Amino acid sequence: MHISIIGTGYVGLVSGTCFSEFGMNVTCVDKDKTKIDALNQGRIPIYEPGLEDMIKKNVREGRLNFTTDMKSSLEKSLVVFIAVGTPMHGDGSANLSYVEEVAKDIGRYMNGYKVIVDKSTVPVGTGKWVEGIIRAHQAGPCSFDVVSNPEFLREGSAIEDFMRPNRVVIGTSSDQAQAIMKDLYRPLFLIETPMVFTSLESAEMIKYASNAFLATKVSFINEIANLCEKVGADVHHVAKGMGLDFRIGSKFLHPGPGFGGSCFPKDTQALVQLAEKHAMDLKIVRSAIEVNELQKSGMVGRIELIAGELKGKTIGILGLAFKPNTDDMRDAPSLVIIEGLQKKGARIKAFDPESMEVTKKMLKDVDYCENAYDVAQGSDALVFITEWNQFRMLDMEKIKTLLRSPVIVDLRNIYDPQYMRRLGFTYACIGRG
Repeated sequence: MHISIIGTGYVGLVSGTCFSEFGMNVTCVDKDKTKIDALNQGRIPIYEPGLEDMIKKNVREGRLNFTTDMKSSLEKSLVVFIAVGTPMHGDGSANLSYVEEVAKDIGRYMNGYKVIVDKSTVPVGTGKWVEGIIRAHQAGPCSFDVVSNPEFLREGSAIEDFMRPNRVVIGTSSDQAQAIMKDLYRPLFLIETPMVFTSLESAEMIKYASNAFLATKVSFINEIANLCEKVGADVHHVAKGMGLDFRIGSKFLHPGPGFGGSCFPKDTQALVQLAEKHAMDLKIVRSAIEVNELQKSGMVGRIELIAGELKGKTIGILGLAFKPNTDDMRDAPSLVIIEGLQKKGARIKAFDPESMEVTKKMLKDVDYCENAYDVAQGSDALVFITEWNQFRMLDMEKIKTLLRSPVIVDLRNIYDPQYMRRLGFTYACIGRG
């Protein structure tokens, strides 16, 4: 089977590569010639563990290729995935202009029956809207089906999530499209992956509802962590006690400086906007968003409380990406925290293993360092924002000698408070008394 993936961003590139690993012939299409040229030269535009090697392998074996020629790619493909970005409008609603542009091109170039798959995260009703756009732009009548197949890829674990997913959701009312999608995902049937077959609208809602629920868990545990500090409880023990209840589970019960990334902020806002269009107020989701914004902005005050007046001080930042194992800076808490520190007159030194090139385009007046020890050198306080594994086993005695003052603000609870205080640090974390 030959398939086209339109869009070589995070979702499109990972999905196309993994489908080629399944043995499909995959063409990834993007109108950005610079990006396609780079991919054809073996340069990967995103950081995702294992992705570069998998791309090179499947290109070498002839199953994966990259092009800007949408027409030729569509003409030879049975299945066409739409995997372009759906960024936020100013009001929080999803911007579907890229989806619309692709749908028009699909209509123009269609030369026979196709399954058109929405892989992009889109509001409920988009599938039917895409169907209308394609039909309106066809040169001649051609049958096709539109399917919703939302992605559930965690950045940093995306290949594992695609190859061994918790579930695959397929939304369609067409028996023919369902049979083709089953064939496409046949390797996952062999490992007994749960398959959810449902309507277009339900599949679209599953994606938003899942992300909104997980975002709510993050905001919930952050509020509980803040309460734990007031009453002397330890949020790690609280989260463990909660998570052992199978109805709750331990995932996403990890306090921190707030959620970020490409999904939770955008998808929760889009869901609230969708509800408003239907005269509803999603109070729980809206509260999760508000708690998250307060959590991010509140980190500046937390740092100031421990480090003292920030004006004229140097604050070292370890970790910039919104989570480890990615270079994604979209809605990263570090952006809010660093800008807040700078407004209070602090000088910033920072290090992240993967995201500094991206961050340099977003944050000015930051001294970007070679490693964690360079950040600590001469800083008045060291702040952990992203829990990269290489930050978990630092030589803290060396760190103490490099810092101007032995102050650590651990916003990811990486280290044990008692151990750090025995070493002589003024140490603060989240929700641990």
